[in-house]
Parts: sequence; structure tokens; C-alpha cells
Amino acid sequence: MCTVIKRIGPSLAYLEQIRQHMARLPSIDPNTRTILICGYPDVGKSSFMNKITRADVDVQPYAFTTKSLFVGHTDYKYNRYQVIDTPGILDRPFEDRNIIEMCSITALAHLRAAVLFFLDISGSCGYSIAQQAALFHSIKSLFMNKPLIIVCNKTDLQSLDRLPEEDMKLVMEMKPEAMKTVLGQGGEPSTEEGVLLTMSTLTEDGVIAVKNAACERLLNQRVELKMKSKKINDCLNRFHVAIPKPRDQKERPPCIPQSVLEAKAKQAAEQEKRKTEKDWEDENGGAGVYSANLRKNYILANDEWKEDILPEILDGHNVYDFIDPDILVRLEELEREEGLWQAEEEDTEFEMDGNELSPEEQEALAAIRKKKNLLIQQHRIKKSTAETRPTVPRRFDKDREFTTVRMGRQLSDMGLDPSLAINRARSRSRGRKRERSLDRGDNDGGEAMDMDVDRPNKMLRARSRSLSRSRSRSRPPSEVVPGEGFKDSAQKVKAHKLAKKSVKKRNKDARRGEADRVIPTLKPKHLFSGKRSIGKTQRR
Repeated sequence: MCTVIKRIGPSLAYLEQIRQHMARLPSIDPNTRTILICGYPDVGKSSFMNKITRADVDVQPYAFTTKSLFVGHTDYKYNRYQVIDTPGILDRPFEDRNIIEMCSITALAHLRAAVLFFLDISGSCGYSIAQQAALFHSIKSLFMNKPLIIVCNKTDLQSLDRLPEEDMKLVMEMKPEAMKTVLGQGGEPSTEEGVLLTMSTLTEDGVIAVKNAACERLLNQRVELKMKSKKINDCLNRFHVAIPKPRDQKERPPCIPQSVLEAKAKQAAEQEKRKTEKDWEDENGGAGVYSANLRKNYILANDEWKEDILPEILDGHNVYDFIDPDILVRLEELEREEGLWQAEEEDTEFEMDGNELSPEEQEALAAIRKKKNLLIQQHRIKKSTAETRPTVPRRFDKDREFTTVRMGRQLSDMGLDPSLAINRARSRSRGRKRERSLDRGDNDGGEAMDMDVDRPNKMLRARSRSLSRSRSRSRPPSEVVPGEGFKDSAQKVKAHKLAKKSVKKRNKDARRGEADRVIPTLKPKHLFSGKRSIGKTQRR
């Protein structure tokens, strides 16, 4: 078996290549309505196909971009049409043509379709009109019994009317050959409109007209062929077309009631597209230029008031009704009066320089200014340190500002007797606390001092150490305590930051940590409830 497979291996490889090639070929239905596009390379065949179908044929500015047949579909009068794009054909003998050109020749020879022969009248494809006309006459035998339309493309670069006389003569010589297909289909000799058409795939000018003409010509040919067949007789025997004969010469136009006409007019008015703010913005310069008019939707008694600055409606009243017509005159009077008042104030204002005062008044003025500046400075200091300034008791008053002596002096200056106030303040003040003795058991301070003098130094050091140990002392968080295991305060601060960072995500998710107090379930319900079954009860 292996020997046989090795012997026929090259044949199987060739068959695999053929299978892959046939899989890449387009699916062409030879019996459906077909439009065939042919012509020289780079004359706009693929661009035309992309315009009228949903096919995506590669379009490049060089020849032989299309190397095989491409199939697309389009609709005309509710019928589906098959559009085939063929590779470019050169004007040379049949034996010299390559495989790419033979695809187009084969399609023209074997497919029953409407043929669109494209001409590039601008010459931008690299081939003159004379060469394209020679190609047309060399393959015109393939156009027999097929609807033929000559399409002059690229009219955006060169219009058909401005062609030289020689080129125009060559184009007109191709027209009789296309007319033969019209006469073969039973058309009138004067029908020349659908034979020679112009268009531009760049500006899409005439593209739809070429498509409609090709579809119409192909549809007429297929209908005529079916009418000439024998099967049509079986169908015609089943139909009877009744043609009524006029009974008199009186004209009877259609009568439409007036209500129906009004309803149609109203419906047409309602179907008119309402302009949105986006449409107004596009018409008036776009975003950043157009400013929406918010007044046009105001509901006023008169629509002409919408664009007026006045009148304005406030609380149901017209503001303009409350405006004095002589308001400008009154405004001038107020300004004049205000100017007079300002002039009088300037005359009355003067700065107290002290030249006109007596020596006693000058001393009082200096004292007032000094006191005023001092109070301003004190207020500024208190305001700047209000958040961080602690509350200091009166017994820590270093400046001696709150004393009975000062209070008595100030009351005497005011002409009051300070004795009662001083006695009251002294009676309500608290005395100084008794200082703590070294010996708690001794009541006599003098004896305690005598005993402390006689005590040895070792006992005094022990007592002072116990007192210092009993006194609490607060430490900053960064201070390193012996035994904590930190080298310095910077290492301790860094360790605390890392610890907070490590628990941040767990605390955010509200998950239980190792420091949380946990009371586990001592008796799980699934183990201590229900009827006891047969078996061991060690797990209980």
C-alpha cells in the first residue's frame, strides 16, 4: 500500500493544487442575470464594481491589479443581478495572451451576460484611445447576441465633447457595433441613448445611469427570449387580458374629495423634517461659532417680544411699565448731588497732626495711638496662633498682667475705690498647695528634714528612683526604647509605615486579621443536632 501511495504521490499533489485553485474560484451562476465588465487595464473597472456592489476589489494606480474574476451583486427593480469584474485585456494575438487575460476571454465567450466595455478617454491608464478601439474591434466577435454598452470613463479628467477629432471618430466608429446588438434584440434603429454612456467613478457622476441602462438592456433581452420560446404558449393560454372600449368621447378625470386632499397636505406637512439645534449649528459655522438662541422657545403673548431686550416679564408684570420716562434726568440729578456731598466731605475731613492741640492733649493722643497699635499687634499675634496656642492658667502669668496691684491702679485712675474689689479677689483665690514631703508617714516637716540629713545616701537614691519611676512620662512615637529591636528612630518610623501599609488592603476589604478577636464555634450545629445514626460517635 505504501509503495502505491509513493508511486501516485505526484499525481495526488497535482490534484490537491487543482482542488485549492478551484476553491479559490468565485461561485458564478451562468443562468442568472449577469453584467460583465471588460476593457484595458486600469480603466476603472474595479472602481465601478465597488460603487454599484458591496464587493471589495483592490484598486491600485497600476495595471493588472485584478488578476482573477471577482463577483459582486446588485439590485434593480427588485431583482438580483450578478456583476463580474474581469482582468484587463491587451490588444495582441490570441496565442500571446497569458492566463490572466484568458480569464476575461473565457468569461466573454461562455457567459450569457450584458457587456460593459470601458474606455479611458483621458489616457491616464497608459493606453491611447486608438489602442483601446483596436482591442474593441479585435474581440467584437465575443459580443455577439449580448447587450453591449460602451462606457467612457474618467470624464472628470477629460470630457467627451473636448476630445480631438481623430479620437472622437474612433469612438463613434465603435457605436455602430453596439447598435447591432440593439437591432438584434428588436430595438428601434434610432435608440442610441443606452449605447454610448459617460461617467466618472471618482465623482460618481453617471455611475447609477450606467448600471440602470445595463440592467434594463439585459432584462429586455431575457424577456424577449422567453417570449420567443415554446413554453410561453402554455402560459399565455391561461391568461386573458380584457381591454375596455370607451363608450363615448367624454373625459372623466379622477375625483378626489377635498377632505382627502387636506388630509394628505396635513400629512405631508407633518412629515417635513424638523430642524434640530445640530442642523442649525452645522449651517451657521459649526461648534464654537454657533450660539444657540434660548429665547425662541419663550411663551409670550406676542412672538415679536422674544428677540427684544425689553420688555422683560417678571412675576407676571412688564418691567417696562414701571420705568420712569425721566430716568436719565433723575440720574443726572443724583450724580450732581453725590458730587456735592463728596466735595463737602473732603472739606470737613482733616488729619489730626497735633499742631493745634495743647501739650496735655498731645500726650493723651500719643498714648492713645500707642495703645491702639499695641492692641492691633496683640490681636494679630493671637489670631495667627489661635489654633496652636494652649490655654495658660493665671498662675503662669509671667508678664504680671492679671494682678490685684494692677487692678487697683487702674481702678484708682478711673476714680473708683479698689479696696472692695481687691478683698473680694483675694477671698476667692485658692491658696498654694502643701508640697509633698519625702516621708509620707511624718507630719512634721522639720523633723523629716532632720531625719533625711541623718539618713545614708543609699536610701536617698533609692527613694528618688522610686519617685521617678512612679512619675509618668510621655514619649514621641519615633523614640526608640531599649529592647524593641530598632537601630534608630528612622528605622522605627519606616517599620510602622510598612506595617500600616500591609494591613491597609485587608482593612479596606473588612477581612479578619491575626490581631482580631475571634470566638470560634465551639459546637458546630451540623455535628450536634439531629438524630444519631448507627456508627462511631468519636467525632462528637
